[in-house]
Amino acid sequence: MLEAYPNRLHFLPIFRPDKGPGATSESAVQPTKVLLGVSGGIAAYKAADLVRRLREAGAEVRVVMTAAAQAFVAPLTFQALSGQEVRSDLLDPHAEAGMGHIELARWADLILIAPATADVLARLAHGLADDLLTTLALASAAPLVVAPAMNQAMWRHQATQNNLRILRGRGVRVLGPAQGSQACGDVGPGRMSEPQEIVAALSPRCALAAGCRVMVTAGPTREPLDPVRFLGNRSSGRMGYAVAQALAARGAEVCLVSGPSALEPPSVGELVQVDTASEMHAAVMARLARCDIFVSVAAVADYRPVAPRATKIKKAEDEMTLRLVRNPDILAEVAALPGGPFTVGFAAETEQVETYARSKLKAKGLDMIAANLVGGPAGAPGEGRVGFDSVDNALLVLWEGGGRSLPFMPKALLGAELADLICERYLASAAG
Repeated sequence: MLEAYPNRLHFLPIFRPDKGPGATSESAVQPTKVLLGVSGGIAAYKAADLVRRLREAGAEVRVVMTAAAQAFVAPLTFQALSGQEVRSDLLDPHAEAGMGHIELARWADLILIAPATADVLARLAHGLADDLLTTLALASAAPLVVAPAMNQAMWRHQATQNNLRILRGRGVRVLGPAQGSQACGDVGPGRMSEPQEIVAALSPRCALAAGCRVMVTAGPTREPLDPVRFLGNRSSGRMGYAVAQALAARGAEVCLVSGPSALEPPSVGELVQVDTASEMHAAVMARLARCDIFVSVAAVADYRPVAPRATKIKKAEDEMTLRLVRNPDILAEVAALPGGPFTVGFAAETEQVETYARSKLKAKGLDMIAANLVGGPAGAPGEGRVGFDSVDNALLVLWEGGGRSLPFMPKALLGAELADLICERYLASAAG
């Protein structure tokens, strides 16, 4: 599929090839030069660990701090961890004697701002250059990656979301944020992604082509019986939301088609909310032409009532018969399209997980399938017998000629592991 979009392949590797004169086998891999911008939020303390992890991954790191960031972490901390002098002043007479900010802008292979506060995102979106960090972002041709961190209300504010749309439109890659409890006591989206997740998202093993378009389906569907009742299932949407967020963090343009869920939706390019299987089918097919990868995590109802009642069904007889009709098989239909997207399915099974999953992989012509055991008690850690409506899960991921087990873990982490594997397999298939 990448052959149709030759200009899309744009990795942000921790290692980069040295193509200069005199390159040898010993010098064929040189460290990526990462310019880390640290802005003023409590998450600045995580940036210290991020420097360490970037260096462990082989990157050369230089740190630029805003004035506000220095109120949270001392520059000496980053100097000790990076082995390089920390810069913070745009008009530093010593550095600017040699046009230091331009030198830094040219030095960087990648500019990573973590944490990226609402203020920094706003200034980047509107092209301001009123401190060293924002000036470097304007003066450098290096790819820009931001890891937002802020209060949940600030994250949800329309101004912040508008700024993010502007930045994404310019090709800026947005990693996160995560959800959870915050320093102010609020709970919701806005936590900076963990350092290990940021470093993993920059790895060439799991980085998608810039602009690669992914559609993820998530959650249950509800098939109405009457105005107050429906046929549904126990899916919470948690697994699909985790996969969508992780793929967005890895450089994809994500469209999330979600059935009813009580969860806060992840930050993706497009969110389409539906109720029934027919609505999900219509939403998927209407957008499929713009899709490189399709990940079907949703627990779509196999059947729907033939004739939903227009009024509430009254309790009368001791027994009642419902006539059901098959819903469209969205996954099979997508996989059968000539020249269609790289297609990943899910299989929730109560027994013989691998047998049924391999059968589904072959019968529907999928590129990958992720299967898990559901319907029993939680059991001991590692057994993974929960699946639906739980915070933890385990997956058996299969493809033709191979497979991998992802152990029992929180779905947020499992989504990231699965996203890495999807990226790996997709890029391998694209390379032939």
